[in-house]
Amino acid sequence: MSTKPHRRKSATATGKTTGSQLKFIPLGGVGEIGKNMYAIEYGSDIIVIDSGLMFPDQDLPGIDFIVPDISYLEANREKVLAILLTHGHEDHTGGLPFVLQRLNVPIYGTRLTLGLVGNKLAEDMPMLKTRMEEIKAGDVVEIGPFKARFIAVSHSIPDGVAISIETPLGRVIHTGDFKLDSTPIDGRTTDYGAFAEEGDKGVLLLLSDSTNAERKGFTPSERLIGGTLDHLYRNYRTRRLIISSFASNVHRIQQVVDGAARFNRKISFLGRSMVRNVELAKKLGYLRIDEKMILPVEDIGKAPENQLVVMTTGSQGEPFSGLVMMSRGEHKQIALGERDAVFLLASVIPGNEKLVNNTINRLFSIGCEVVYEADKLTHVSGHASAEELKIVLNLVRPQYFVPIHGEYRHLVRHSQLAQDVGIPNRNIFIMTNGEVLTFQKGMRPHTRNRVQAGAVVIDGNAFGELKSRVMKERRELAEDGIIVVSLAVKEDGALLAPIAVESLGFFAQDEDNDVLDEIRAVAERVLKESSGGRKIDVDAVGKGIKNRVRDVIRRRNASYAVVMPLISVTGGSGNTQNWLEKEFF
Repeated sequence: MSTKPHRRKSATATGKTTGSQLKFIPLGGVGEIGKNMYAIEYGSDIIVIDSGLMFPDQDLPGIDFIVPDISYLEANREKVLAILLTHGHEDHTGGLPFVLQRLNVPIYGTRLTLGLVGNKLAEDMPMLKTRMEEIKAGDVVEIGPFKARFIAVSHSIPDGVAISIETPLGRVIHTGDFKLDSTPIDGRTTDYGAFAEEGDKGVLLLLSDSTNAERKGFTPSERLIGGTLDHLYRNYRTRRLIISSFASNVHRIQQVVDGAARFNRKISFLGRSMVRNVELAKKLGYLRIDEKMILPVEDIGKAPENQLVVMTTGSQGEPFSGLVMMSRGEHKQIALGERDAVFLLASVIPGNEKLVNNTINRLFSIGCEVVYEADKLTHVSGHASAEELKIVLNLVRPQYFVPIHGEYRHLVRHSQLAQDVGIPNRNIFIMTNGEVLTFQKGMRPHTRNRVQAGAVVIDGNAFGELKSRVMKERRELAEDGIIVVSLAVKEDGALLAPIAVESLGFFAQDEDNDVLDEIRAVAERVLKESSGGRKIDVDAVGKGIKNRVRDVIRRRNASYAVVMPLISVTGGSGNTQNWLEKEFF
């Protein structure tokens, strides 16, 4: 075990504060799967654990991903000392490009985790200079008033860690994502001994992964996938094999590589994230592969079909991923057909079911044999099931417990497991994002306070609130379409040209011309009523047209299409003023 002091002086350490409260604040990751971010605050110092993202569902059209609202951290930026990362999955690190341009603080993580993060930052924010501190399991790092010990855990990505944080008021343990796999692919097991040691010292608060709290028993070992792959390699000896998996699951990639070697097949990697992660894992020593096995993408067509494995992205039906492009016949290097067998080595993330099913159906329709989770053991979870969660609770023996990383039902089930092993219900807190769990000497902890928390949606380089007006407008446009009513008028309201009506995504019946004619007539009537030879009141005309046109289309079509009046007013001087319905834009 080594100790690395953090050089930055904290406000608490320099005597600038005498605050004795310890606070745990989830900013994301409770009541949901994704955007994990947790703040631990003592006095005038804060450390943050993880900074993840979450992918949108069909209710968020056009959104790329969702990250936590960090308003509280921004308001207290002088207190934030560091971000500690448990592992390299996107739901724990994907929010960093968004966060670091607002809080450029040091990042602590293991070698692979920092490698993945470094690649992402170099691509998304090449000008940002972030201090990265590499740690390994067993290290102890002093950061202000906190002393963090990193504990090895097994997960579906190498180099994951739990974090035990010693504070002046007691020890807090965050398990990270973990399972108790006795036969992991890389031989790096969860460190039971370290958890037990921390438990013997006394643990004030345990924060533990709840993803599989509903599953009974133990999560199977990742090595089971090796047996599935052997079976698939043997059964499809004469076919070209297309295997899709998470690009970050280095253990799964290693098993595919090992199987290809045993059955004398070359392997090609497709998809930007897959190629990037394979190169990084090879460079850092986490992936063992004979370079002679790797076939360049441009040479795929030259290899015999029964001697090739293609590993690609797209297991979640991502629109521009390798597998999805192949299923549509749009991939530049590979055209799939009856000689191909496709394996999806991943479970479907909730919300992606339709995308994945559409991909599978397209693959079947072009003649491929498709093997997926519904009919074969093609995936095992990287998260602990109920019995494993109880083992950790017994090893750590915390005074207080907060289940994290899970939807609300998972948190409730995990709290019930904690009660089963003897933790009193009054010492268990099922929290929501933004709630503050406060500890103070001589007082019972409470959750009476809240900070601002929630979700920020990212669309390209733009970002905004999840419940913003823009998202409401996008859903309305997607559901009912839009009708644009365009008027060119003089200042006295006289029309300069016939009223134009255009629609997009709006269903009309066979008499649609009658509907459009009625809309024009209604708009002209509103214009006359509002002007009457006087100077036109643009706001009144716009609102009147919007309301009257809505009445027409609801009566004729029972539709709630968005109505957008567009009014151009030309004055005597020749100047033109454009007006758009202000509630829409």
